[in-house]
Amino acid sequence: VTTIVTDPLTGVAIDGFDPVSYFTGTEPVQGLPDYEYEWGGVPWYFANAANRDIFIRAPEVYAPQFGGHCLMSLSRGYLSDGKPRLYAIEAMKLYFFYSAANREAFLLAKGQALTTAEANWPGLAVDLLGPAAEAPAADLAGANLDGTEGLVAPDAPEDNVEATDSSSGTSDGGIH
Repeated sequence: VTTIVTDPLTGVAIDGFDPVSYFTGTEPVQGLPDYEYEWGGVPWYFANAANRDIFIRAPEVYAPQFGGHCLMSLSRGYLSDGKPRLYAIEAMKLYFFYSAANREAFLLAKGQALTTAEANWPGLAVDLLGPAAEAPAADLAGANLDGTEGLVAPDAPEDNVEATDSSSGTSDGGIH
């Protein structure tokens, strides 16, 4: 298990979805190997060169929080990989969920879930492998995945949420 959730067969971050597309379209789009960028020790795919270039300038803005691990699982004290098609955007931060039920639970108690997940992340991340599978994530506690800052969830207001399950093509239309 690595710090960033990757496709088990390809090793590509967030199953090859373009992380910038979560913020620019109505649903995420699959990236292409032609527009690859390595960050956090894993390759990320993008739908086009413009999205790749945007990500390069500010990966911490577009990458899913907690490396793509399920926010509700973290808030309950355990790790599980989030699924890129089950997500919510809260205060301009991207969060993944293991199941639709976990996402719904988050939408009911956003503030508490974020606070608890943020508190639990350092202890749970201890056994995860860090960038390039070289070091446990605990060794990176004070460093971002690119070596600059810590990976933490923001203190976020409980409004301005957009949640979408693109696997079913449904959206809550954004909760604001």
